[in-house]
Amino acid sequence: MHGRTALRLGITAHRLSNNVTFYTNNLASTTAGWPSHGSGEHRPLMLMLPWYGSRPQAIAKYCDIYFRTGLDVLVVESEVKEFLWPRWGLERSKTLLELLQSDQFASRPLLVHAFSIGGFTFAQLLVHVSQDTLKYQGLIQRIKGQVYDSLVVGSLEVMAKGLGKTVFPQWEMLIRKVSLLYFSVFRRHTVDHFNTGIGAFRSSPVTAPALFFYCENDAMSDPRAMEELVDHLRKHGVEVTAKKWEDSTHAGHLKRHPQEYLATLNHFITSLHVLPLKAKM
Repeated sequence: MHGRTALRLGITAHRLSNNVTFYTNNLASTTAGWPSHGSGEHRPLMLMLPWYGSRPQAIAKYCDIYFRTGLDVLVVESEVKEFLWPRWGLERSKTLLELLQSDQFASRPLLVHAFSIGGFTFAQLLVHVSQDTLKYQGLIQRIKGQVYDSLVVGSLEVMAKGLGKTVFPQWEMLIRKVSLLYFSVFRRHTVDHFNTGIGAFRSSPVTAPALFFYCENDAMSDPRAMEELVDHLRKHGVEVTAKKWEDSTHAGHLKRHPQEYLATLNHFITSLHVLPLKAKM
């Protein structure tokens, strides 16, 4: 571990690398009713994959939701270079797979909460898993629930627009045009990898129940493509819950619609039967 910091009473932040932070919840037994014996190695672990450029205060709001249930949270932040050159993303996701299967986490059930480009990071992980499902069978079975908030889905135009809005918003149109040119020139190294990731997501060996948050006016996500993805997963045996708003904000649904967001999330997580009855979100 690179470092350890007491975040607040009962929560300790362990910096595992530049982009990975493990938050341990030392009050799990008293706050949520988890057994007081043992070290928590069998409690579900929340794998959180935030959106690009997310601020610590924003991530903290989502972490707090799960801290209240007594969960530990592993936050893995994505970098835009991993999106622009997916081979780097594949290498990062391979490292993440190794971490999830290390002695520190190997016995823990997993929940996944991915936002925006964080969903791309998880798709890259699924590429490796899909290539050797026998090797990763244990990991597949450990994933008990999946939450996806504002996935970037749709055409290359949507992806380019997303880059413009998140990387250099003041030069959005320029970045958008340059991105489309870049995707065209380096198609074999970008678009083909995007399609592989999308394919791994659509045919994912992970069939745990999934919750999708999205909206009609998200410039970085095509709602029709999202609905098609939801229908596809349902037809392939995944129990899917979808929450859509007519008007909301990309990766900002909790802020815009807090009561609906939390109620939907709480109902979904409760339905997984992975938390003690005393645990509340």
